[in-house]
Amino acid sequence: MTPVWFMRQAGRYMPEYRALREKHTLLEICKTPELSLTVTMQPLRLGVDAAILFADILLPLEPMGAPFEFAKGEGPVIHEPIRDASGIAKLRVIEPEDGLGYVLEAIRLIRKELADRVPLIGFAGGPFTLASYLIEGGKSAHFEKTKRLMYTEPEAWGELMGKLSEVVRRYLRAQVEAGAQVVQLFDSWVGSLSPDDYRAFVMPHVSGILRDIEKMGVPVIHFGTDTGSLLGLQKEAGGTVIGVDWRTPLDEAWNRLGSDVAVQGNLDPGVLFAPWDFIAQAAEKVLVRAAGRPGHIFNLGHGILPETPVASVQRLVDFVHQSTAYTAR
Repeated sequence: MTPVWFMRQAGRYMPEYRALREKHTLLEICKTPELSLTVTMQPLRLGVDAAILFADILLPLEPMGAPFEFAKGEGPVIHEPIRDASGIAKLRVIEPEDGLGYVLEAIRLIRKELADRVPLIGFAGGPFTLASYLIEGGKSAHFEKTKRLMYTEPEAWGELMGKLSEVVRRYLRAQVEAGAQVVQLFDSWVGSLSPDDYRAFVMPHVSGILRDIEKMGVPVIHFGTDTGSLLGLQKEAGGTVIGVDWRTPLDEAWNRLGSDVAVQGNLDPGVLFAPWDFIAQAAEKVLVRAAGRPGHIFNLGHGILPETPVASVQRLVDFVHQSTAYTAR
């Protein structure tokens, strides 16, 4: 049977989460281990095959010296964007217990509560994605400020990526040591780069993270969006599972990657707003393209969108399980 879990499966689309958000901010939930536990457990009623830690990829930035907030309707906002060598020099390379101990405590609580019913997935943001938030000051469509620094000040860029990569490496290690049984690196925005730029400016840093975590003996999922042109390089960088977004058909992606790596994906999150017959057909196409090959994890091509009907998510989980119940894995 093909395992199913969803990026952002715990959060905005669930009524019980929205009820919690009426009392607490997102950061309050992230920083309170008991609340993180509650939200992490909420989607398990849907029958998913893994729990993913409720946290945020930007959490390491605050103890590094770059505080941020989530502005209503705008997403994350970095108070003082980092745009030159002097700003980069001020960033601290932290130990995970220094400012992120609440995440590790949440992992310990969740593992105890799960009692091994399903595995727990930990995660961190990839260094390019974190750098883009730091430099742009928030979300960006074109990453012009990020690319300007990358191209014009390669030494400063290297220092920034080195600091972020070391923090992420330590953070993921600490998550595994606290009890995470799988980890995922969300390098969400690397799809904005050409293959040459990815290889030159990002890949060595990502590889250092992933190769080190692989030595811990846990599955490591390497994910980015709009990365059809980068799949081969992502595999070369590392990860025992490569996440594929919806822009590349799953069979094409897997053929590029080769049979020696597992693949996760890749239904378009927007499909979950369609009538059920359309959802089922789209999910079936993903499964047909997977062709029963060992190593497929069914997921969306990115996170569940905020207004997604919970009933559609539930039916999709059941559909994948029922459709693959007799498929040898």
